[in-house]
Amino acid sequence: MSHSAATPSEETVDAALRERLAQGDAVLRSAAPIMRHLLSGARHAMFGDEIVAGVRGAMGDIARQLLDARTGDGEPGNHDPALTEALVAALAEVPGLLGHVHALALEWQLTERLQRRLALDPVLPPLLQALLASNDPATSALAMNLLAAQARFAQAQRRMQLPLGELPADLLHGALEALRAVDDDAAQAGAEAAIRAGYDEGRSRLALAARLVTGMGGGAIAALSLAHAGVAIFATALGMAAWQDRDTVLLATGEGQSLRLALALRAAGLKQEAIAEQLLILHPDAPLPPDWDRVGPDRAAEILAAALPPVGA
Repeated sequence: MSHSAATPSEETVDAALRERLAQGDAVLRSAAPIMRHLLSGARHAMFGDEIVAGVRGAMGDIARQLLDARTGDGEPGNHDPALTEALVAALAEVPGLLGHVHALALEWQLTERLQRRLALDPVLPPLLQALLASNDPATSALAMNLLAAQARFAQAQRRMQLPLGELPADLLHGALEALRAVDDDAAQAGAEAAIRAGYDEGRSRLALAARLVTGMGGGAIAALSLAHAGVAIFATALGMAAWQDRDTVLLATGEGQSLRLALALRAAGLKQEAIAEQLLILHPDAPLPPDWDRVGPDRAAEILAAALPPVGA
């Protein structure tokens, strides 16, 4: 397909979009360093107490599970506080882990907000309910597995927990390396072997969601509606359709990130009206730049690709 040279008007729109996106991405880049600081008990206006508490609780829970596996003494959580604190600090330095935990906390916060505002079930949104009733046994079974996984996620978030089995493989590897760094002994080695032996990324909630969206084929466009798909499936579908990291998608649902979210939705192929519907749910007062309707999917994807910020760096 041939493309005509950009007109001055298009160049102006591109420049405005890139400038606004850079401003928002600067905030995203600062998120992980600030969150590391907050784990020590400091406060910052950028993060609400609810998010900080959720991240701190989940990081502590990961540390507890690692130490439980190391001791194997049948007393969960009965560990030297200094060792636990050292492990949490080491986990906060694992590339991507803190950003992932932060994104999950934002996902749950948004899920609860939509439950209050739209009466959207946090475990069984309309799309998942429809897939459960599918005539295809494989689709129905996968939807049932995701339903159970989402229920476990909701329970874990309420308890400020994050099971090791729900971590992406690279982040679990990093967490085990952090354990080794603070306690490199025979018991630790045995714990690491046991954790790896019992781990199956394909059974995780995120893997199930990705398989479900992939299996929808062209019908996955329905997953790009928050009110229909729910936050979990929406974030997975948008990440896949727009070639964005799922955690980045979740960060883009936050305040001040409406442009990144809009560009991702456009890159995924949504029309302007559909994009406006999603922004109305999340950012009803956030204006888009002038001439936004001139931005096509390819240009949106190019702008995002050039500006993609590191997540949890």
